Amino acid sequence: MVHEKNSFIQGLLENISLDMSLAAEEDRREQAARLYSVYNAAIKDVGTRLEIISDEFAAMRDHNPVHHIEKRLKTPKSILEKMEKKKIAVSIENMTKYITDIAGLRVVCHYVEDIYELAELLLSQNDIVLLRRSDYIEKPKESGYRSLHLIIQVPIAIASVTEYIPAEVQIRTQAMDIWACFEHEIKYKSSNVISEEVARKLKSSATILSNVDFDMDSLIRYFRMRK
Repeated sequence: MVHEKNSFIQGLLENISLDMSLAAEEDRREQAARLYSVYNAAIKDVGTRLEIISDEFAAMRDHNPVHHIEKRLKTPKSILEKMEKKKIAVSIENMTKYITDIAGLRVVCHYVEDIYELAELLLSQNDIVLLRRSDYIEKPKESGYRSLHLIIQVPIAIASVTEYIPAEVQIRTQAMDIWACFEHEIKYKSSNVISEEVARKLKSSATILSNVDFDMDSLIRYFRMRK
């Protein structure tokens, strides 16, 4: 955790234009440290909410919808690359305004229906603000990628100030997660350039796994109805 914090702070100092009205490097370092704190707090906040929802769900329905939760803080290098790709002037102000996935969580569920129930329960909390919802399960990406993405804001109190901090929550099944991890590995190994044949096979595999997901959903509903 300490290493992650120091890396994030140093990365901001080296890659992102901090408030230059802060003449002293120590003041800019303090600004970077505060940004780390609020985004890390957002990850912890959303993670705790999801864990509580999952526990309550399991207690009421004898079924835990969450297989596991992964959490990550976007690195300054990745933030810089995203801003340059989107042609956003690189500054702290623009980073906090336009980059909404610095705090990120990936929730892996057992079944497709768990994804939507979990999302509904999370968004029903009255202090959460939904900024954007992208349903790549209903409308998969051209590559075959499937997942439900939520960009939300949560209230984070640092010192005596409360701010709404954005976080991205990706919710998917184990099958969707296996496919996404495999695609990421292939793109990484091929420097993000893949042949049409590989792309076709990836898309075909995504369709097969999607069919498996929906078959499992049908089966679990059948057995629950028989109880």
